[in-house]
Amino acid sequence: MAAAGPAEEDGADDAEAPAADGSPRGGPAAGGEADGPATGAQAPPPAGRGTSGGPGAAPGAGTGGSVPAGQGEPSGAEASPRAGSADREQALAGRGASGPGAGQGGSGADEPGDAEATAGASSHGDQVGKGRRSAAAEALAAAVRAVESGERSAASFFNAAPAARPAAPAAPAAPAAPRERARAAAPASAPAPVRPPSARPAHGPGGEVPGSGDVREVLAAGGAPETLAGKVAETLGEHAAEALREDPWQLLAVPGVRPDQADGFARSLLGPACEPGDERRGLALTGWLLERAALEGHTALESSVLRDALAKASVPDPDEALRTAIAEAAVLVFQDALDAPAGARRQAAEEEDAEQPVRVLLGLDRYALAEESLADGLARLASTFAPSTFAPAQDDEATAGDAAWESAAAAAPSASAAELIRTVAAHGLVAHSGGEAARAEPAALVAAARAMGLRAYAAAHTEDGRRRLAATLSETPDAGADEAPESVSPAVTVAGLLADAEGPGRDEEGALALDLLAVLDAPQLDVETAAMLVESLPDGARLVLSGDPGVLWSAGPGRVFADLVAARRCPQVVSRTPDPGPIGELISGIGIGELNQVEAPDKEVVIVPVRDAGEAVHRTVQLVADSVPRAIGIPPEQTQVITPGHGGAAGTRALNTALKDRLNPGPGRFGGFDPGDRVAYTPAPGRTVPGTVVSADAEGLRLDCAGTPVVVAREEVGELVRHGWALTAHQAAGARWSAAVVVLPGDATAGLTRAWVYTAFGRGERHLSVVHGADAALPRAVAETPFKDRTTRLRALLQAQVPPAPTG
Repeated sequence: MAAAGPAEEDGADDAEAPAADGSPRGGPAAGGEADGPATGAQAPPPAGRGTSGGPGAAPGAGTGGSVPAGQGEPSGAEASPRAGSADREQALAGRGASGPGAGQGGSGADEPGDAEATAGASSHGDQVGKGRRSAAAEALAAAVRAVESGERSAASFFNAAPAARPAAPAAPAAPAAPRERARAAAPASAPAPVRPPSARPAHGPGGEVPGSGDVREVLAAGGAPETLAGKVAETLGEHAAEALREDPWQLLAVPGVRPDQADGFARSLLGPACEPGDERRGLALTGWLLERAALEGHTALESSVLRDALAKASVPDPDEALRTAIAEAAVLVFQDALDAPAGARRQAAEEEDAEQPVRVLLGLDRYALAEESLADGLARLASTFAPSTFAPAQDDEATAGDAAWESAAAAAPSASAAELIRTVAAHGLVAHSGGEAARAEPAALVAAARAMGLRAYAAAHTEDGRRRLAATLSETPDAGADEAPESVSPAVTVAGLLADAEGPGRDEEGALALDLLAVLDAPQLDVETAAMLVESLPDGARLVLSGDPGVLWSAGPGRVFADLVAARRCPQVVSRTPDPGPIGELISGIGIGELNQVEAPDKEVVIVPVRDAGEAVHRTVQLVADSVPRAIGIPPEQTQVITPGHGGAAGTRALNTALKDRLNPGPGRFGGFDPGDRVAYTPAPGRTVPGTVVSADAEGLRLDCAGTPVVVAREEVGELVRHGWALTAHQAAGARWSAAVVVLPGDATAGLTRAWVYTAFGRGERHLSVVHGADAALPRAVAETPFKDRTTRLRALLQAQVPPAPTG
């Protein structure tokens, strides 16, 4: 890698993970791709004492790394399911986690304020009694113990569904809205969420949520900030006040509330009746830990991991807490087969009574239903394929269809594109892997399919990806040769497609009116988005999931593309098209765990060494504002700064403050923003849209997002809009800029992975500057830490439902 000489003269403690509501916001408890769930607070002290306990989460992903030193300095540059799943949903009906912890959990966003409670407030309700377990509850509890100890087979316990959760004696909290099949057409103007949001009650006069007045009284009695009233009412529903009095730990369901804050609140309301072993506390913490785990990408957790997390949260009897959660159906129990070593598999084959090892997983029904629905949908596409255009009413028609596909493959622009076309001609579900240059191959497939009369579309993760895809399609012959109106572009975003704001719309059954869909940036699909997308495809449609396997996984829970590839239940086409230039060479090496030194004669890759975070900020501003424009010819508006987290001395907050002061100084009179500010707008969790501030008025902050006017309501600006000169790698995934400046301060290396480096370094098309102060942490992360693993069930579900893909 080429390096810059000394440049003129300024880490990140926040994680790469989304906020408690799923948006990509860091905070003191954000977890990035961190393994395992975050732990809760210490046990509440006796009444009359202050809140005790540690933070509510594990530390987030950090940054850092070192770049191999090169020579030379740039001149001036310093650088709702189909068949088979309806019965499952009916069986699971009534088992939603509507009790404590059922709502959105975790912190990970900036904390909403101090929820420290003052002890000694009036007690509301008695502690829930312990000893009223049903026979079904005891059976489920015994199941977990017996499976984990190896005494009995998991299959002997978990074939039957747990009993439905009984109704709460008092007005219950509103359960999270279930994921429904995307069938009804959404308004064209509505932004499509990447993950379905929880139901939000209508706001009353003045924007106040109904019921928030009574909630304020309860919050005040518990010593919690009254500013939480709106969020509490939205999360827990119109009976939120009664629900909190009956079960104060339901406050943990509110985004941003930590366990220690909920403990203090409960202590103030319950007084001496507040105990760390309270059944309600265990239920709430279990749900909160699983929601925290979802923010870190997990769709379920091993029972032992969840038990340990409850113990760290000062739950006196974690096993009892889990048994209660299972009995109350606040969590679901699953068994997944484990991959046994070759010797063990041979022994099992020889012994008739040998049982395959399994792991016991616990999860929330929201993600369980999404993962199972996705597996069902992928199995449907993989096993039931009927070409749309060439329905073989006669043999000669089928032969003509085969000939058309073969002719398209013969005319493909590359051998890899030809292989993809031939594979898709014969299969309904195909995985395609490749780097940035390989995006031309699914574009060639879509163009060929449209030339044959198929309704084919390609979907990208971001608007920038859609524009690049559209440009590629416009250069491909016959890309628009179909019967659709010329105004319907074959290049769409996943969000726009699901919202019916882009693409073909839906047929009379509510399915997307298409025959072939190629989804680029497939690693960015979280499990809920992928489930909605697959369930929206009609029978007989072809689906191609295409992406770079080296980039970061989705901001939301799941690892859809990686699990599909690992399951080996559909044909896989691996592109042989390399990314060009020094940046492409560097990225290719990182993808296989090697941080190579590359020749960069035109200063495509530059290293800017720094001693500390303050110098990192200073040199980043200098690169964006002066050096890169002067030496490389790329203006600041085409340069993107990428750093590992939001917090810290060189996180997005610090960098954006410094970049605004230099590039667009102003008083921030519109909620911290001025006209001309670059911003990152988050219309839905996991989805970041770059934009520019235009103005503000009584309606809210007015943005220009790639030519599309957007108005963000005044009360939502602080939650949905950030300054956008500097982003995290998760926010930048799926988009590219002419130049990228990647900041790796030495105080932010703990969470660095090969995937993070691969993603961040690949965002620049013409130029990459690395502001580097992490010594050996970078090559070590590239060589030794490919990903922060996630616990998911999709791979096992696919392997159980779909026969192995043909080889050869």
